[in-house]
Amino acid sequence: MTINIPKDVEFIINTLEENGFEAYAVGGCVRDSLLGRVPNDWDITTSAKPLETKKLFKRTFDTGIKHGTISVLLDKEIYEVTTYRIDGEYEDARHPKEVTFTSKLSEDLLRRDFTINAMAYNPKRGLVDLYGGKEDLENKIIRCVGNPYDRFTEDALRIMRAVRFAAQLNYQIEEDTKKAIKELAPNLTKISAERIQVELIKLLTSDNPGFLKLAWELGITKVILPEFDEAMACEQHNPNHAYSVGEHTLKVIENAPSDKVSRLTALFHDLGKPIAKTTDETGKDSFKGHAIESEKIAKDVLRRLKFDNDTITKVCKLVREHDWMIGAKPERIRRYINRIGEEYFPMIFDINVADLMAQSTYRREEKLELISELRKKYEETIKNNECVSLKTLKVTGKDVIDKGVSAGPKVGEILNCLLEEVLDDPKKNDREYLLKRLDELRG
Repeated sequence: MTINIPKDVEFIINTLEENGFEAYAVGGCVRDSLLGRVPNDWDITTSAKPLETKKLFKRTFDTGIKHGTISVLLDKEIYEVTTYRIDGEYEDARHPKEVTFTSKLSEDLLRRDFTINAMAYNPKRGLVDLYGGKEDLENKIIRCVGNPYDRFTEDALRIMRAVRFAAQLNYQIEEDTKKAIKELAPNLTKISAERIQVELIKLLTSDNPGFLKLAWELGITKVILPEFDEAMACEQHNPNHAYSVGEHTLKVIENAPSDKVSRLTALFHDLGKPIAKTTDETGKDSFKGHAIESEKIAKDVLRRLKFDNDTITKVCKLVREHDWMIGAKPERIRRYINRIGEEYFPMIFDINVADLMAQSTYRREEKLELISELRKKYEETIKNNECVSLKTLKVTGKDVIDKGVSAGPKVGEILNCLLEEVLDDPKKNDREYLLKRLDELRG
């Protein structure tokens, strides 16, 4: 079997081999190549020790020399070259206390997580597949190399990686591997929030974000996202719904655009429902105020998982306003844009559709028609450059101050008063008119 590898990768492998060492492309790049995909990066493993590798190339960096990794720079591209190694005892369920270099490729491949990531390739020797990775690719299986309990005990993050790879590739997790995940999922408490965040986003933005349900079934969300487990247990006896809050959430995630903010909004939009739930004498459930509760949960979880402030702001805003469509009227679209925010507003339509398609069919066509009307009115508003915020109001704070108003809260109050008029009637966003109104309002 032949794999097309980049010239730089072949140059590194050949250079190492010409100097008496073994070298192979290894891991994800081999997996992706066998799947017909273009690898994001190429890793190389070699029998050469780190200092021996450094001597053979002009530009190198000691990326992780303690663990055998040297980065080689060629034509502005960086390639990691790692010495065959055996990992020592894992003290923190993530990193080995020490590593021992070895001359055997087989021992290096044995320490890797899954069979599909434990294959190596050399242009002359071909594919090295000691643990059935190619067969598991063909059968669409995620399986640990060797004993799954050992692999997950060494590095608990592999528990999430198993589900993430299953989602990205639409594969099944092998039964012994699943059994080990169920038992060892509590070890995820030892993993940093940043690492959890990365794996969660890769799962959510994959082609199969509904695999979050698999994470729930295996006990993963109980550790990293218990709020989702509460949603899975919360039924919705209401004409508008056909699923539990959790099952509805999964379907919204699947229907939402694949970008990070949209998928996170879909995940959190209803997680406040278990808190807000009330049931009347007829057995009908209501969830008044759930959007506010959902926003609180979103903020807490996103902070807990160390998300950046920009993502937190966007997601929380969309979660809080996701039910804006209830009672919405097209003629008030400027006010909705102002309330939700110009930056976020276009995203709300796709979230609304995703949400609607995950509900019951009750009044669905009517609701879809309203979304269509609101979207059309929004597009007209943008096309006509109508003012929807202070940014495009024809007067500024300086104009207010020039009229004799002292700098302070009063300036903002006057500007917002003028904006209210313009939101009702965009024709009033006329500088001459607004300056005249300033004279009337300043007193």
